[in-house]
Amino acid sequence: MRLLKAIVTLLLAGLLAAGCGQQRILEKLGFIQATGYDLPSEQEREKGRELLVTINVPKADPQGKMKLETLSASVKSSKEARIEFARQTELSLVSGQLRNTLYGVSLAKIGFMNHIDTLVRDPSISQLVKVSVVNGSAHDLLIKRYPEHPNTGQYVDRLLEKESISMAIPRITVYDFTRDYYDDGIDPIAPILKQNAKNIAVDGIALFHNDQYKTRIEPDKTLIFAIIRQNFKYGEMSINLAEDKGEEGQVIFSSVINHRKIRVTREQTDRFSVVIEIVTRGSVHEYTGNLKLSDDADRKKVESLIAGHIEREAGDMLVLMQKNKVDSIGIGQYVRNSMSYSEWKKLNWEEVYPRISIACKAKVIIQDYGKFK
Repeated sequence: MRLLKAIVTLLLAGLLAAGCGQQRILEKLGFIQATGYDLPSEQEREKGRELLVTINVPKADPQGKMKLETLSASVKSSKEARIEFARQTELSLVSGQLRNTLYGVSLAKIGFMNHIDTLVRDPSISQLVKVSVVNGSAHDLLIKRYPEHPNTGQYVDRLLEKESISMAIPRITVYDFTRDYYDDGIDPIAPILKQNAKNIAVDGIALFHNDQYKTRIEPDKTLIFAIIRQNFKYGEMSINLAEDKGEEGQVIFSSVINHRKIRVTREQTDRFSVVIEIVTRGSVHEYTGNLKLSDDADRKKVESLIAGHIEREAGDMLVLMQKNKVDSIGIGQYVRNSMSYSEWKKLNWEEVYPRISIACKAKVIIQDYGKFK
């Protein structure tokens, strides 16, 4: 009997001790889903405030409907913003549900790795949080209400996820950006978003040197960028053959499967020749030209026209990257692997990269062209 009483006493003490811990009631928590970073106004910067931070917090009203609370603060650091936000809401803000971090283009041009580093160091934030650049103001994009999309953070997240599956843009997370920033021989990239009158749209790919935004890939060229950057198993692009050798017609090349190899030849101590070999397979879902895809010779000609289009677009893209000294497809990694570590450390890659010869050779295979022959 005494033993039973002792056990009951210990159990009650344990329950009372557990009740003394910090409690988190769901209705009192504010789950941050998206965070935006911008340069503040000139007047705020004169006061020593270097950052405008904006967050989206979904919350339910007493009727059970979802509402969106948007908070913003001009501060000296992103962590200081948490203190300012706490003064503006009755909710206890938590970052465990953060999905997207957006950076205004003005901030991206001067660099934002110190803000990425803050996310990396926070154990409550996943390294899979997506990184994007806003062509304009991240603050304006997040505070605007989109009638068809009441939850802006979720809207942005689903848009980026859907576009990355089709290879229209790369899926760049905090982990990806940090890895490419610190790695030798490659520079970070990020998708660009743009605020329209009634929606948000993908506006290309931002190319960085270190953490500074230098130039961009236009939205209609993003699959070409993906072709020279990586292997993938799904994609779609539209090709206007009138732009290539005067042929007529439009081709929609879908279900694209891409394989890429990079070969490096060292000609002198700081002279390299690089060839990007591409094999692309896909289906023609639409063709409006005069050639017959059912005819082997005509189909080979269409394949040659698509390959020529890829080579020309990729060549122009590589010239753009070399001009802006952004190694966005990782040529430096292959050059580094072609020599010893000591030789690589002696090589000033930032100065060598704009001068190397880079050629793109593409082979296109039309796997099918529909049921109608």
